[in-house]
Amino acid sequence: MTLGENLQNAEEKARIRDFENERNNQFSSEDLQTANELAEKASKQRMRLVPERKVKNRAKFVQIIQQNIMYLQRVKYLSNAEKVFLLDISGYVGFLSNCIVDDVNLKNPVPMTQTDLANAIGRYKTKVSPIINSLIDKGVMARSESGLDDNNVRAYALFVNPNIMFSGNRDDVNPTLKAMFKKVPKDLKNLPIKLF
Repeated sequence: MTLGENLQNAEEKARIRDFENERNNQFSSEDLQTANELAEKASKQRMRLVPERKVKNRAKFVQIIQQNIMYLQRVKYLSNAEKVFLLDISGYVGFLSNCIVDDVNLKNPVPMTQTDLANAIGRYKTKVSPIINSLIDKGVMARSESGLDDNNVRAYALFVNPNIMFSGNRDDVNPTLKAMFKKVPKDLKNLPIKLF
């Protein structure tokens, strides 16, 4: 073999090795040593370095704060109809907003009216309205103007108290929600777990 052929052969082997290293995402020994040193420094300061995780599950969910629900049951704060209603609407609680919306999967969902909500859960508005009003009086729900008008009637958006049921990061509750549920009846001030 000539010198030129040897160089070409070595260059091809180097390209193949580089390609395999990239494909396998292998780190050099220097990279691993640097990572270990950073992890050691972080550990000394009671921090932890964790690898980035890919989101595997995009399921929509609502968190019900168990200790608070148990407390409300113990003090008999909610009627059976109110408990069932909260369970029925849990599939309509918007992510981060805690607003009752038409489709939790949409990027910009539309707040539901009481009529829309009654239709969605298969009930009559005349049965839903008193339950909503009772839950608003008890501080479990709130009503706010939605900015949408229907036939010259003010449209309201309904929200669920995040200290009872929350759809989002419980360490990052929306400031508007905090303000909306800042003043609550005495029984809710005694909730065992408070997000804000």
